[in-house]
Amino acid sequence: MSLDGLVVHALVHEMQACLGGRINKIYQPSEHDIVMHIRAQGSNFKLLISANPTYPRIHFTEKTFMNPLEAPMFCMLMRKHFEGGIIRAIEQADCERIIRMHVNQRDEVGDLGAKTLIVELTGRHSNIIMADPATGKIIDGIHHVTPAISSYRVVLPGSAYTPPPDQHKTDPLQMEQGKFCDLFQNGAESNNETVAARLVRLFSGISPLIANEIVYRSGLDRALPAGELDGRGLASLWDAFAQVTAQVKMQRYIPAIVTDHAGKSVFSVVELKHAAGTAKTFDSVSRCLEAYYGDKAERDTVKQRTLDLFRLLQNEKNKNVKKLEKLNETILKAQDADKYRIMGELLTSSLHLIRKGDKEAKVVNYYEEGGKTVTIPLDPQLTPSENAQRYFKLYTKTKNGAVAVREQIRRTEEEIVYLDTLLQQLKDASLRDIEEIRQELAEQGYIRHRNLKPRKTNKKEKPVLTVFTSSEGVPIYVGKNNTQNEFLTNRLAHPDDTWLHTKNIPGSHVVIRGGKFGEKTLLEAAQLAAYFSQARESSRVPVDYTFIRHVRKPNGAKPGFVIYDHQKTIFVTPDKETIDRLKT
Repeated sequence: MSLDGLVVHALVHEMQACLGGRINKIYQPSEHDIVMHIRAQGSNFKLLISANPTYPRIHFTEKTFMNPLEAPMFCMLMRKHFEGGIIRAIEQADCERIIRMHVNQRDEVGDLGAKTLIVELTGRHSNIIMADPATGKIIDGIHHVTPAISSYRVVLPGSAYTPPPDQHKTDPLQMEQGKFCDLFQNGAESNNETVAARLVRLFSGISPLIANEIVYRSGLDRALPAGELDGRGLASLWDAFAQVTAQVKMQRYIPAIVTDHAGKSVFSVVELKHAAGTAKTFDSVSRCLEAYYGDKAERDTVKQRTLDLFRLLQNEKNKNVKKLEKLNETILKAQDADKYRIMGELLTSSLHLIRKGDKEAKVVNYYEEGGKTVTIPLDPQLTPSENAQRYFKLYTKTKNGAVAVREQIRRTEEEIVYLDTLLQQLKDASLRDIEEIRQELAEQGYIRHRNLKPRKTNKKEKPVLTVFTSSEGVPIYVGKNNTQNEFLTNRLAHPDDTWLHTKNIPGSHVVIRGGKFGEKTLLEAAQLAAYFSQARESSRVPVDYTFIRHVRKPNGAKPGFVIYDHQKTIFVTPDKETIDRLKT
C-alpha cells in the first residue's frame, strides 16, 4: 500500500509543529474518524485521524466536516481525557505504521495527568486507542476487538494494551552496509522470492512500491530471484537502498501523486523514478494525502450511507411502476363503459320481448347501421327491468371509477418522478446532502427518524448550496437535493434571477444570480443543469430557463416540485471539464 512506514515517518516529522500545542476541540464526524483542532506555535491546525479500514490515515486537513448532532461515546471520552491537553510528544514506533501522541491534561480536580493516543494505521485492523501510560490499560478504542474476534489481543476498556503482532522486521533507517548485506544474504526464506519481495519481508516501513523503486535504482532486473544476487548486485542494491533511506533520514521529502495512463494513482514521499505516469508534487505530506484520499474516502463513506436509501427508493419506485401498470389496465377496461349503457338502453327498448328467468336476450342494435341482432347476457333471477338497471349501474360505476383511477395515475406518476429525482440526487450527494435527504424522507413518512426524539430544526439554519462562477464572473447556484432546491428557488433567488432545469428530466435547480450576463454564462449554467441531472451521460440535453417570477410551487406538491411558464429551451451536452473549470 502507498501509506507505508516511510510516509508515516514523514507525517510524524510534519506533526512536530504541534508540540507544545493545546487541543482545543475534538469532533467525531463518522464512526472511523476523529478531528482535532490544535493551537500551537501561534498557528491553528486541524488534524484528521482516520481508522477507516479502507483508507486509514493521519494528516492535517483544511476540509470542513459535518458533525453529528450528538457526539458518539468515544468522542465524549476523547474530550474528557484529551480536550484542553498539551501535546508533549508525537513519535513513531520504529518504522511501523503506528503513532503515539503523548498528552498532559489536568483532570476535574486540577491534577496533572498523562494520556497516550495510539494511532494504528494497519489496514483493515486500523484503530485509534486511548491508553493510560501509568497503568498500561486501555481507556477505550474507536473499534472494539473482543476475544471472539482475536485471541492475540483485546481492545476493550480496562484491558491491558497489547501492540499489534511483531512482524520481526528491521528498521531500515538504522541500517549500515555490512549489516544490510548480512541480513539480506542470511534472510532467505525462499530462493525463488524476488529481490523486492525480500526487501519488503526484511525491513519495516518498506512497501512493495518503495521496494520496486529501490530495485529500479539499483539497475537490477525486477524479476531477479534474491537467491541469484551476486556481490556486485548486492552492492548496487545497497547503494540504492542507502540513497532512499538517506533522503528520509535527512527529512528531504518529495510528496507526490503519480497517476498512470489507466488512471490508477499511488503516492509517496520519495521520488518514484520507476513509476510511469504523470506526477503531481505537493509542498507538504498532508496536502498530498488530502488530495489522494479526500474524495475517495468521502465517496466510500457516502456509498455506505446511501446504500440503504438507494434500496428503499428503488423498491418504492418499483412498487409504483407496478401500480401504474395495473391502473392503466383499469383505464383500458373502463373504455368499455359505454357498452354497458348501450346494453341497458337496448334492454329497456325490448322489455316486452324478455321474461324473468331468461339467461340471455337477443335484441336489435339500432345504434349500428343495418340493425344487427346482438345477444345480451341476463341474470335469470332478475326481472327484465332489473337487468336493464344493472347495466346502467355498471356504466355509472365504471365511468366514475375511471375518474378516480385517472387521479391515482396522476399521483403515481408524480411519485415516480419524485423518487427518480431522489435517486439522481443520491448519486451526487455529499455527507451533508445525505443527512438532508434522509431528513426529508423521514418528514415524508418513507423512513422513521433514527433518533427517538425528532430532530430540532433551526429555522435560521440555511442549507449549504454549491456555488460555481461563470467565465464572465457571474455566480451560479446549484441545489443538490430538494431541501437546497426549495431554499434556492423559493427563498434565496430574486424575481429577476434566471432559473434553469432540465426539461421533463429529474435534476437540480440552477439559478444565475443577477440580470446582467451574457450567452456564455447561460450556456455554462445550462451545462450545470444538465450535468446535475439524470441526463448526465446524454447529449443534446434540453434545458428550460425562465425568470424566477415565473416559477411557483403548487399547494401540497412534493418537496422540490415546481411548475413554470414563459420558458425557453436550449440544448447542451454535459462536459465534466467545463464543470471542473466553473468550480469556485
